[in-house]
Amino acid sequence: MNISMTFRHMDASDAMKEMIEQKVSRVKKYLQGAIDANVVMSVEKHIHACDVTIVAGGLTFKGREETDDMYTAVDKVMEKIERQIDKSKGRARAARTAGT
Repeated sequence: MNISMTFRHMDASDAMKEMIEQKVSRVKKYLQGAIDANVVMSVEKHIHACDVTIVAGGLTFKGREETDDMYTAVDKVMEKIERQIDKSKGRARAARTAGT
């Protein structure tokens, strides 16, 4: 799993890096093949934004969240990504059962 992190207009703290690695690693169990994750965190005035793009097995999952706190933004965007993965798995499961 390759995780690239970009920090814009903020300092990269070890705690933030660990949290991102932990959150992104949680979705690893749902995906197969090589996984590439791109996480961009930025601060503009008082708005903390987190963009996440995960590419795995030919599928791309994207999410963006803006809040007043970076940790909350990361939590919320990863919830969005997990919902997208769950929805994708449901579609794949339904397609397999519809074919039989």
